[in-house]
Amino acid sequence: MSNEQLVSKVWNYAHVLRDQSISYGDYIEQITYLLFLKMDLEREELLGETSAIPSQWNWAQLAIKDGDELELQYRHTLEALGREDGLIGTIFRKAQNKLSDPAKLKRVVSLIDKEGPWVGLQVDVKGEIYEGLLERNASEVKSGAGQYFTPRPVIEAIVKCVDPRIGETVCDPACGTGGFLLAAYDHMKTQTRDRDRLRALCHDAFTGVDIVDEVVRLCAMNLYLHGLGNSASPVVQGDALAGDGGRRFNVVLTNPPFGKKSSYRVVGEDGAVSTERESYEREDFKFTTSNKQFNFLQHIMTILDTNGRAGVVLPDNVLFEAGRAGEGIRKRLLEGFNFHTLLRLPTGIWYSPGVKANVLFFDKRPASREVQTRELWVYDYRTNIHKTLKTKRLTGGDFDDFTRCFHERTETERFRRFSYEELARRDKLNLDVFWLKDDSLEDIDSLPEPAVLAAAIVENLKAALEQFRGVSQELTGYAE
Repeated sequence: MSNEQLVSKVWNYAHVLRDQSISYGDYIEQITYLLFLKMDLEREELLGETSAIPSQWNWAQLAIKDGDELELQYRHTLEALGREDGLIGTIFRKAQNKLSDPAKLKRVVSLIDKEGPWVGLQVDVKGEIYEGLLERNASEVKSGAGQYFTPRPVIEAIVKCVDPRIGETVCDPACGTGGFLLAAYDHMKTQTRDRDRLRALCHDAFTGVDIVDEVVRLCAMNLYLHGLGNSASPVVQGDALAGDGGRRFNVVLTNPPFGKKSSYRVVGEDGAVSTERESYEREDFKFTTSNKQFNFLQHIMTILDTNGRAGVVLPDNVLFEAGRAGEGIRKRLLEGFNFHTLLRLPTGIWYSPGVKANVLFFDKRPASREVQTRELWVYDYRTNIHKTLKTKRLTGGDFDDFTRCFHERTETERFRRFSYEELARRDKLNLDVFWLKDDSLEDIDSLPEPAVLAAAIVENLKAALEQFRGVSQELTGYAE
């Protein structure tokens, strides 16, 4: 059975719960608890792996029960595992039974129990079930966890280029379901057969942070079922931007959440409601700004170890947004780091249509008065490239030419070199560099779909507004 067939079968279980007013989000939460318990038992029986779940709370104890006895066992299982230490405690933290009808709970348990084996013979199947559920929820319900999903071909291309090595530490400060961490693991585990080094790779090499409880749970399940972090949890719930934690990493791979500005509501003693911009005050941040992407970029600059390497997905506004913070952070990236490669990604690959994003590849360098970026290579895989989630999906082969160019450093039609001097002369240090002729401007038949085009217009208007804000700040003397 293919991964897509497994995901479709699991998704169809939602029909069992619709008349019980179980939301899709709650359904995914409950189905992943149950699937995890089933796959953990299969992992032990079929693959010979050691389970971290006490025997009285494993899948076998659920499968043999009915009625109220089943509901009681399931509820107590969630409560008990939520009190466990390490990765299991992370997975079941604050877990609650939302399938209160014993008959419907039994039906779901029976459906899962009769299928399988869920783990299959390939480890990847296990994690992709969870990621596939999130993808299906985002695409069919237009809500939920699509924002945490980075296309697998993008992840794989970034990992190939950054090339994390055995013995190095890898961090994703916005880890989502763990796609970058798992891809890095797959890339690194083939580099040695030494058991001690492989054990260290599984338990010490990876660190993930995410601010959303549900996503941390899914990531922890994903990592556990791939054999990572059986004791201590490599992923934690928290706001990565709140502090650097004192740790430094050899490699950072991440796709921080999209969205420019955020705000929170403040209720005063008089009951009046005001909205304030959210900012992070950190001594290691050279610039204070409420732009999340700039803050993540500054955070990554801090947590990278000297000579560390990063591959980061960021939206276009990071390349051109005006204002003291935007221009200053770009200058710091060019002068204090070796910002050597920029990949312009195509539109149509995200669940929010019209989003324009890039991958920034840069290395940290020891403190020096000399400019560290001698040249920036830009690969334009956006101009005249049209992708959709349905009919023109992104594939791994789409990045073969980029990965070749990344290593060979030879100019082509889509791959150009720009010296630091050329970049420094650009107004406001705008790094939104492009040179290819856009055929869609002349050929109406090559225009993107209306929904994608409309979303792109909205994104462009937002970007223009940010630029006007920067001009206004300079004219009024206001600094972020």
